[in-house]
Amino acid sequence: MQIVCGTGNDGVTVEVLDTGIGIAHESLQRIFEPSAQVDRSLTSVDRNGVGLGLAISRDLARAMNGDLTAESVLGEGSRFVLTLPRVTETPVER
Repeated sequence: MQIVCGTGNDGVTVEVLDTGIGIAHESLQRIFEPSAQVDRSLTSVDRNGVGLGLAISRDLARAMNGDLTAESVLGEGSRFVLTLPRVTETPVER
């Protein structure tokens, strides 16, 4: 796994890249749906999650005017990209 962070005029990005099993195109279309999970038989690790992590993460990113996207090739790996806008306002002192 590789994590790449970057900044630009528009904001910040965090990319998570892996060379794992990848996700089939038809499954990739639904991984951000609540309770959606890819085929557990494809992994050797016992996972007991309920499939909310990506849905919640994308909703949080979008609530902050950003986004979470995914690209994947079955058998080659996946790329997840979190983008968040740069904060331009000065925080209010309390």
